[in-house]
Amino acid sequence: MGDAQSLVGKIAAMQDYALYRDLSWEGSFEEYLGLIRKQPQVTRNAFQRAYDMIIRYGTEEYTDNKKKLVRYNFFKDELNGGQDAIYGLDIPLMRLVHVLKAAAEGYGPEKRVILLHGPVGSSKSTIARLMKKGIEHYSMSTDGALYTFDWVNLDGVGMAGPESGRFKCPMHEEPLRLIPPTWRDRAVKELELSNPTFHVRVDGDLDPACRFIFNKLMERYGGDWGKVMQHIRVRRLVLSEKDRIGIGTFQPKDEKNQDSTELTGDINYRKIAEYGSDSDPRAFNFDGEFNISNRGVVEFIEVLKLDVAFLYDLLGASQEHKIKPKKFAQTDIDEVILGHTNEAEYKKLLSNEFMEALRDRTIKIDIPYITKVSEEIRIYEKDFNRDKIRGKHIAPHTLEVAAMWAVLTRLEDPKKHNLSLVQKMKLYDGKVLPGYTQDTVKELRKEAPREGMEGISPRYVQDKISNALVNDIGEGTINPFMVLSELEKGLRHHSLISSDEQRKRYGECIGMVKREYEEIVKNEVQRAISADEDAIQKLAANYIDSIKAYTLKEKVKDRFTREDVEPDERLMRSIEEKIDIPENRKDDFRREIMNYIGALAVDGKKFEWHTNDRLRRALELKLFEDQKDAIKLQTLVSSVIDKETQEKIDIIKTRMIKYFGYNEVSARDVLDYVASIYARGDTK
Repeated sequence: MGDAQSLVGKIAAMQDYALYRDLSWEGSFEEYLGLIRKQPQVTRNAFQRAYDMIIRYGTEEYTDNKKKLVRYNFFKDELNGGQDAIYGLDIPLMRLVHVLKAAAEGYGPEKRVILLHGPVGSSKSTIARLMKKGIEHYSMSTDGALYTFDWVNLDGVGMAGPESGRFKCPMHEEPLRLIPPTWRDRAVKELELSNPTFHVRVDGDLDPACRFIFNKLMERYGGDWGKVMQHIRVRRLVLSEKDRIGIGTFQPKDEKNQDSTELTGDINYRKIAEYGSDSDPRAFNFDGEFNISNRGVVEFIEVLKLDVAFLYDLLGASQEHKIKPKKFAQTDIDEVILGHTNEAEYKKLLSNEFMEALRDRTIKIDIPYITKVSEEIRIYEKDFNRDKIRGKHIAPHTLEVAAMWAVLTRLEDPKKHNLSLVQKMKLYDGKVLPGYTQDTVKELRKEAPREGMEGISPRYVQDKISNALVNDIGEGTINPFMVLSELEKGLRHHSLISSDEQRKRYGECIGMVKREYEEIVKNEVQRAISADEDAIQKLAANYIDSIKAYTLKEKVKDRFTREDVEPDERLMRSIEEKIDIPENRKDDFRREIMNYIGALAVDGKKFEWHTNDRLRRALELKLFEDQKDAIKLQTLVSSVIDKETQEKIDIIKTRMIKYFGYNEVSARDVLDYVASIYARGDTK
């Protein structure tokens, strides 16, 4: 027994009592007014709170194609270990935060429904989920504290049962709403509740139930408001989706089983017997999604599938910040209304003239698919990483080729610039291609404004990677070809592909990715072969000596005879030709390298051959060319390999494992594949 108690004690010791006391704070209305004087931000409205919650996590500024962008750290979801992190959508998220900021300032967007619009699987639901989780956590912090109130000692005002002792405000109202509207501005000013950084402003009136109790108590005390406040206990409010406090979610269902009371509350028929009328606020449950979401956020899933009756409620809630519970006057609400919908539903809205009022009260924010391969890879790495996938090895570039294919399906063919689709994909991903600049990327983006609104969703790709993982054909390893095979097979039965032409195009994208992967692995094998540090260092030194002498019109010393000789033109050209430097451009390239070395010297830095990407590639290719015949990769496809060749192949395999992240099986597969390319003579 003592043992069991000690185990329970260990769990009990994990509790943060100080936090529990803070979240359970309760006090009089007088104490609450004192609290406001210290921290007036506790009276913020829902939009102000949502905006402050996002900004609290900080921002990062960066430049993308000459455009200054802001990345909001909130959307990294660091609070939950990146479980719902959003990648590659910084521009749409900037638009969302700008809307929240304008709404927080009261410039108009607070009277609109924020509609996230995009194709299936583009993170709309994830953004809404992040907002709800974020506001919930924020309400538990000191910065995000907010308060509501309970009525106490209600004997004699007609409340029955336990409610006569304590009655919680059913819509979690801001306690300052207890001050009659005609006194509010004067009270805020004379009590000095505002400060230079935040102006306290109270909008709206009490909900019907609280208004009923307030009026009854005013009658009892002959209009003495001070005595009415003795029945008020202000308490800390912690928002919670699970407890339906300040955070709501509404999802359309079968029209026969759903009515608008799910949004605005319904009569409590059991209490009608106690209070005698169905229009008595004491006999009403203020538990619709709009009611319980007051002070926080309400999410409308697939909002455009709502029945027209629901849309009327939505229009009033957004524009007027009021809802109409059955048999009661319009009731004030304070909440962020966030809806999301897919492309097909939105097109229906555009063609429906009855929906004009909703369109007019909507701020649409497009949430497209990602068009940057590096960001798409991060989505798949979140689910398919070493921590989650145990006992299976994911070969290098497996997730990369899946991401490349997904992005290619979303891009439009370039109309000009003489670009291939793969080149466009690389430019979007920040790669540098000769002859193309950041201005080219800006033009490409402008000519395809709807890019990312169509194509293959990440969900489909994730499903096919999962299939490859469970198909036990790779000796515990999955490689790019297995995943590409799954992606291609699935196209035949993909429910969202509407035409054979589209299916054919996606199949062609598979071929593009295969060719790109072929180049990647050839490059890696070449680098593994030429990864002899001493040899490449010597080659680099000889090249630099030669181009230095060439540009300065000097001679170099022969390594063996120590005589002055002309720079080795054959060596220089054999290296430069590897990266397609033509004869008439060799002087420019050599001067470029010398200027680069000179600039480093001015900064007191030493030149390293691998710091210049083009030179590194040229040297590696040259060394590979010199060494590949000694290794005879073609012999890999032969069943008989001599001992000396086998040792050299084992060295390459070890380098593939050490430098590029392969395991024994995937390194062997790649070497076999590259060897087969060389065996068929495709060595370009």
